[in-house]
Amino acid sequence: MGRSVAIIHLASTLRLQQRGTMARYGTCLGFVLLLAVVVPCPSAPEPAQPHTLGTGSSLSVEDHGRPFLTSPDGTFSCGFQGAGENAFSFSVWYTDATEKTAIWTANPGAPVNGRGSRISFRRDGGLALDDANGSTVWESKTSGGGGADLTISLLDTGNLLISDRPSTATGGGGRRTLWQSFDWPTDTLVPSQPLTKDKKLVAGYFSLYYDNDNVLRLLYDSPNISSIYWPNNLMNDPFQNGRTTYNSSRIGVLDDDGVFLSSDNLGVHASDFGPGVKRRLTMDRDGNVRIYSMNASTGGWAVTWAALGQPCSTHGLCGQNALCEYQQPGLRCSCPPAYEMVDRQDWRKGCQPMFTVTNCSQPWSPEQQFKFLKLPHSDFYGYDLQFNQSVTFEYCKKLCLKMCLCVGFSYKLEGQGVCYPKSILFNGFTSSAFSGTIYLKVPIDFNASAPLVMARSAAGLACDPNNSVIVQRSEGTFSRTENNGTKWVYLFAFAGVLGVLDIIFIATSWWFLSSKQSILPSSLEAGYRMVTGQFRRFTYRELKDATGNFKEELGRGGSGVVYRGVLDKGKKVVAVKKLTNVAGGDEEFWAEMTLIGRINHINLVRIWGFCSQGKHKLLVYEYVENQSLDRHLFDTDRTTTTLPWRERYRIALGTARGLAYLHHECLEWVIHCDVKPENILLTREFDAKIADFGLAKLSKRDSAAAAAAGMPLSHMRGTTGYMAPEWALNVPINAKVDVYSYGVVLLEMVMGCRVCDQTTAAGERLDMSQIAQALRQVVASGNVEPLVDGRLQGQFHPRQALEMVRISLSCMEDRSNRPTMDDVAKALTACDDEDEHPAYR
Repeated sequence: MGRSVAIIHLASTLRLQQRGTMARYGTCLGFVLLLAVVVPCPSAPEPAQPHTLGTGSSLSVEDHGRPFLTSPDGTFSCGFQGAGENAFSFSVWYTDATEKTAIWTANPGAPVNGRGSRISFRRDGGLALDDANGSTVWESKTSGGGGADLTISLLDTGNLLISDRPSTATGGGGRRTLWQSFDWPTDTLVPSQPLTKDKKLVAGYFSLYYDNDNVLRLLYDSPNISSIYWPNNLMNDPFQNGRTTYNSSRIGVLDDDGVFLSSDNLGVHASDFGPGVKRRLTMDRDGNVRIYSMNASTGGWAVTWAALGQPCSTHGLCGQNALCEYQQPGLRCSCPPAYEMVDRQDWRKGCQPMFTVTNCSQPWSPEQQFKFLKLPHSDFYGYDLQFNQSVTFEYCKKLCLKMCLCVGFSYKLEGQGVCYPKSILFNGFTSSAFSGTIYLKVPIDFNASAPLVMARSAAGLACDPNNSVIVQRSEGTFSRTENNGTKWVYLFAFAGVLGVLDIIFIATSWWFLSSKQSILPSSLEAGYRMVTGQFRRFTYRELKDATGNFKEELGRGGSGVVYRGVLDKGKKVVAVKKLTNVAGGDEEFWAEMTLIGRINHINLVRIWGFCSQGKHKLLVYEYVENQSLDRHLFDTDRTTTTLPWRERYRIALGTARGLAYLHHECLEWVIHCDVKPENILLTREFDAKIADFGLAKLSKRDSAAAAAAGMPLSHMRGTTGYMAPEWALNVPINAKVDVYSYGVVLLEMVMGCRVCDQTTAAGERLDMSQIAQALRQVVASGNVEPLVDGRLQGQFHPRQALEMVRISLSCMEDRSNRPTMDDVAKALTACDDEDEHPAYR
């Protein structure tokens, strides 16, 4: 009845507003009226679920389809939730979510039977979960303690709360909290729920917690081995990761805008930051911490931030003696030669040796009993018996043979030989970008030709915004949850057709009534509301006034001209870029800007907003005081005040970290396509900030989607002298083009001049193959001084300079042999400490 009345009312409204248009809608309206007859009218709504209950209330597990409580605004529900076949848990979840992922669970790991179990709010104020046999598997362990009016409530924050009103004998007053679920988090935080020093998020062997040094960390803690794997760079102090140990408050909170702030100086935000989105921060069972945002229209969850960009960064996924290798779209665990899986169904148990392990308590002759198996591009993190620097391979090999506890050694040439004898083979990984090698000690008679045992997971990438599938573990295996049911296909198809026709009519009616009032496309309005106060959409008039009619030019390049501007009544200086050759209209431009606007890193120029008004497409950047790197390296006016070596190295490292973030960490992988000194800006303290990232996506010259997917590009991008050879070969383009360009820039920071301007004694221009050959000779000899900028007058760090040349050479190799920017950043960081204590291996 209600559906028919609504349709008739809408028809009457249309008739009164525009009689002449009834013929336009007659057919559609008639069909919808027919649907109103065919489709049954909805039944009367069920009574609203309570958000507060008194003592004596209970819920049987057989009624798991009915919530125990809902929050006043309907955002959260609590009750029984399926936890396996005929198994249930008592949980709180987002009501509108398609996947009722629990934000809190009373009995994690101890589900109750699907028959006869019950949750009860007892007379003494205790909440208890009883299994079918009558045993209590969980209870809140609270009591009224002399209070009155005991209640249990589910708040709009998702907090399940037990409270009372103290009796007049104890002073009366307002309600007193006796117990709340926020004090007992399981694996998830919701906005406004604090994580404090005595709490942790736990999922299997993984936990997020505050360590004794006040730093928020991720820990793998199995019955046999424990290790911290986040933040990275653990061999140095936390300041290397932007953390601080000085704040002992140890508290972290996710706010309503999707920003997670921690007392150790960690600050991250969801890619869709802004109010009005339902979110959760979850410690997942694959060892990664992620922020999830709910799609309001579908109820689905999407990853909008992840602590770890690569699955193999997590410890323990493949177990002891096993190797983890990242292969899109997931990871692969494997046993090295001479080892086999402990349990074919559970990689967490790792691999075991296929030979008898030496008993170190008995005399033995290592040189006669052992040999080594070579595993290139592999290593096992930590558990080093020693650290040896500037040693030969033979020395490292003999050292491991003499140590009974040594099960293998890692050897790597970083301008000098670095040796790490290992006592335990744990947290192993294989990566083509890793230049080191692990050598496993095995009996001399072991057959090294035995096949490797491998298995593959189906993990989704956290960095892929189009794939929100998360690695799940069930009995130690990795699996992708899929819905294989097909019996409802026809029913859903029929209902879908009816729904689509209904939507067409409603949408057409809405368009007719509001077409003259629309100013912006709906997606633009929604997006603008989402980022209000964080990322602005400017009018052309605003930016024209801010720049004084585009008076002061700061620079120009292939993507446009940059002008100096002043906003907020003179309080904020900005750089305004007028873009040229921009593809698409307002909708497409806004879609790309929402991606670029999410990108935030200390070594990237911050984008404050944009303008898209007809033909005018402009970007508003933060203003960077010290101009671009090329002005400091190549301007002849700066010969007397050349850029010092310390600043050059800091710029090289900052640029590498910025590109590593674009390539590996941000939620939308970004290929810059035009890395050069002109696009590296310098702050007052000479910190590097990369500019013009993401602009390749806005250019008419090609498709950003093709670049992101590694598809061939029809036109070359970038600047002559910095472009990778593959641009001219019509092959798929990936992030390695940026690695090549960075290698050229890195060499220019050492030399102080353009690489493309180098000539022979006869005045002939050198090609890149000749330059590479010269660099190989420098690396082989170790004599880097003739290559270093003469204006430095010998004031440079020889080891750092040699490392920069080595990295530059590796960046300009064939694409398959180039390192990743993450590897480059780690290598430069390792050379950054004056005490030569490596941060990464």
